[in-house]
Amino acid sequence: MSSTVRRGLVAAAVLAIGSTAAVATATSANAAVSCKVTYSASQWQGGMSANLTIQNLGDALSNWTLTFTFPNSGQKVAQGWSANWSQSGSNVTATALDWNKSLATGASTSLGFNGTWTSSNPSPTDFKINGVSCNGTPQSPSQSPSQSPSRSPSQSPSQSPSQSPSQSPSQSPSQSPSQSPSQSPSYSPPPPGTHVDNPYVGATGYVNPDWSASAKSEPGGSRVANLSTAVWLDRIAAISSGSAGNNSMGLRDHLDEAVKQDAANGSAPLTIQVVIYDLPNRDCSALSSNGELKIANNGLARYKTEYIDVIAGIMADSKYSNLRIVTVVEPDSLPNLITNVSNFQACQEAQSSGAYVQGVQYALNKLHAIRNVYTYVDAAHHAWLGWDTNFGPVVNLFHQVASGTTAGVNSVDGFIVNTANFGATVEPYFTINTSVNGQSVRQSKWVDWNYYVDEQSFAIGLRNALVAKGFPNTLGMLIDTSRNGWGGSARPAGPSTSTNVDTFVNESRVDRRIHAGNWCNQSGAGMGERPKANPVAGLDAYVWIKPPGESDGSSSAINNDEGKGFDRMCDPTYTGNSLNGNSMSGALGGAPVSGHWFSAQFQQLMQNAYPPLS
Repeated sequence: MSSTVRRGLVAAAVLAIGSTAAVATATSANAAVSCKVTYSASQWQGGMSANLTIQNLGDALSNWTLTFTFPNSGQKVAQGWSANWSQSGSNVTATALDWNKSLATGASTSLGFNGTWTSSNPSPTDFKINGVSCNGTPQSPSQSPSQSPSRSPSQSPSQSPSQSPSQSPSQSPSQSPSQSPSQSPSYSPPPPGTHVDNPYVGATGYVNPDWSASAKSEPGGSRVANLSTAVWLDRIAAISSGSAGNNSMGLRDHLDEAVKQDAANGSAPLTIQVVIYDLPNRDCSALSSNGELKIANNGLARYKTEYIDVIAGIMADSKYSNLRIVTVVEPDSLPNLITNVSNFQACQEAQSSGAYVQGVQYALNKLHAIRNVYTYVDAAHHAWLGWDTNFGPVVNLFHQVASGTTAGVNSVDGFIVNTANFGATVEPYFTINTSVNGQSVRQSKWVDWNYYVDEQSFAIGLRNALVAKGFPNTLGMLIDTSRNGWGGSARPAGPSTSTNVDTFVNESRVDRRIHAGNWCNQSGAGMGERPKANPVAGLDAYVWIKPPGESDGSSSAINNDEGKGFDRMCDPTYTGNSLNGNSMSGALGGAPVSGHWFSAQFQQLMQNAYPPLS
């Protein structure tokens, strides 16, 4: 899969502004319009990111148009999402898309934009829906339909061009969680099948026989062959016959085997991890792991009926009810809506159709309904979403998507970062607050004004923001540590003594990639922290979701029947593009298509493991 770095505008100072337009009712030729619009925005010098929610309190609407006027002539909409945006002078218009144009009585939909301003940035207040002002007293609609209110989530913006501020922000991101998970000193497992706060506590991990056999076939591989790795369902056929390469077991085969391993483990529960990974237009910004389903060919309907419904039906079988089934929901999907809509047609289609949002919501509804299934939504990684103009929108998007499910925010048990990626769990020799000769490490070329330097600080910061947004305090975070150890001879033994900020960071960082945007079969990588529950406060577990030794993508084009293309970021001769600073790809040569066994990579991952393998 692809986990490509993206950047957004970085601000010297960020503050929240907001307003709420009240409700008005008027009678048109077709329906009584009664509406409420809320408006909130983050702003920095010269820029802003605004989120709006439209609530229909009148008759059901088959279409809607939102209009408002900026109070300041220097305020401009630059990029918008979840609507067709236009501006004439100070007058702004947003018209509905096909997927969110119908609003039942009581229903809401969210939309927003990135923009610019000069001199001042006051909030607009004169919101109108279909020409009717939302500024009066709530009225009852002319009729009350029987259906319950629905909610359509927002889709987040594509990125704005990156800029470096002249000074560092005055506030550093928090690195301590809002609430530490509690655990009693002596763990007593709850009754089998109970939905617990952290499915990893007190549990043993499922050992995938397919992956274990591949690992054992390698010299020295027996040292890790009995560790728990995830099962990837990367196409419909994988449900019944395995994902790729030598993986021959289907979902039911794995669950049956998990029941056997559970019985052999005595009283301890067993946790099995399954990656849900087949959205239409999957990995819309990359080629190596493109999926089989296409939005234009009825992909969303097939995703629901042929993929999610079948998976949920199997997981709901009562003979698996004592297992703790952890699902990792759609790597890279929602983050692509934050940064890649402007640059990739497949991502534009994913946004305009609502397929990513609706697909993830459908998966959450089906999976959360099964008591012993746990849902962790993919949240990319720090070098993708760590800039403030990506971080804020993704928090909003996650909340809006979850809020649109049947169980709301409770449909999500947690989020996972660094899935199949290489970002260091912790950079031990510098933090985001480190300065070198009066310069913040944020000014270095490697950090590039990001607010995070590693995955653990990003995961905890994201958890804090999500809880503050409305997710429960029980929200858990996972970090995929399968390939982010960065041990071996290239690992620095201590901080650099250089007084040049770029040299200091490059000599101090344990992440030895050429660029933090490189993601495919990275040369020099090593296995990271072994799977572990409650490693630090705020994290549910370190996990191995990407099975070490399974390729990210082929080094050159290889014909295959799995719908997987060739991405130049997997080619070791590729000199890069603007997304990785026009750097070399850093990929190993001789790689097979994604998901297939890559012996040379596995050997290198063992050699560079940190902590080292015994």
